[in-house]
Amino acid sequence: MEKIIQTALDLAKKAFDLGETPIGAVIFNTKTKEILCFAHNLTEENKDPTAHAEILAIREAGKLLKNANLSGYSIFSTLEPCAMCACAISWAKLDNVYFGAYDVKSGAVENGIQMFKHTHHKPDVFGGFHEAECADLMSCFFKEKRK
Repeated sequence: MEKIIQTALDLAKKAFDLGETPIGAVIFNTKTKEILCFAHNLTEENKDPTAHAEILAIREAGKLLKNANLSGYSIFSTLEPCAMCACAISWAKLDNVYFGAYDVKSGAVENGIQMFKHTHHKPDVFGGFHEAECADLMSCFFKEKRK
């Protein structure tokens, strides 16, 4: 699991360097823990508000597996997924959601609307992995943006 978390953190740092909100996401095989694909936010570069790390990773996984049903796979994101990403995770039927920092303002898994209470597919959720490091990266990013 540590390799998966580190990959997501490296992706978040890459996003930070590109001026994107620093979020990384990794989709991996639930049983073997082998990484299938990964992404970081590209909303600014793509001029696309849906280009969140989780959405981009889910799109790539579907292409690689030639299937929209991603059961047997899990996702790790450096930040608690928003409502849009949580819905996509549910529709993709991912087994588990792991995330780093909690997002009191825009999160929709443990905070806010708690999307999985309202969806047809309810993945297991585990939060707080490398929470401080993930949260610090977000804080630094928004401090820089305010300057």
